[in-house]
Amino acid sequence: MQATQLTFEKREIKNCAFTGHRVMSESFSKEKLQKIVFELAERGVKNFFCGMAKGFDLCAGEAVIKIKENFPNVKLIACVPYFGQEKEYTQEDKNRYVTILRNCDAKFTFADTYYRGCTLIRDRYMADNAEVLVAYLKKKTGGTAYTVRYFQQKYTDREIIFLD
Repeated sequence: MQATQLTFEKREIKNCAFTGHRVMSESFSKEKLQKIVFELAERGVKNFFCGMAKGFDLCAGEAVIKIKENFPNVKLIACVPYFGQEKEYTQEDKNRYVTILRNCDAKFTFADTYYRGCTLIRDRYMADNAEVLVAYLKKKTGGTAYTVRYFQQKYTDREIIFLD
């Protein structure tokens, strides 16, 4: 998928959600993600919802943390699908996870333990509360593809920014 250019419409957007794969290609650019997060904050986005999964979500959380110094009104909101989500992460990703959580302004945990479908509940919550979705989508199946389809079908007037 091609990255879309940001459109500077007059309508107000305050909330952004992220969705993306846990494994990213070598061509993934943290710099492009950082630029998009910065431009969204310039447009007035105040709340960034992060699903806290390894891979894209952790990169997105780190990107928001980097801009908070320049945009003190920006809030990072962790949306954790179940308690202990990070237990199977590598030590490096566990450290990133903990650092991001320390820098979050709010944290929602949707289930005490993992069960089939708890990540989809988290994904729908983030999509339902966002005017813009930033997506790193490379496959037509899986949670990211589901979230993008859900957002596109339910919110035809809202914006999706695809990263390549």
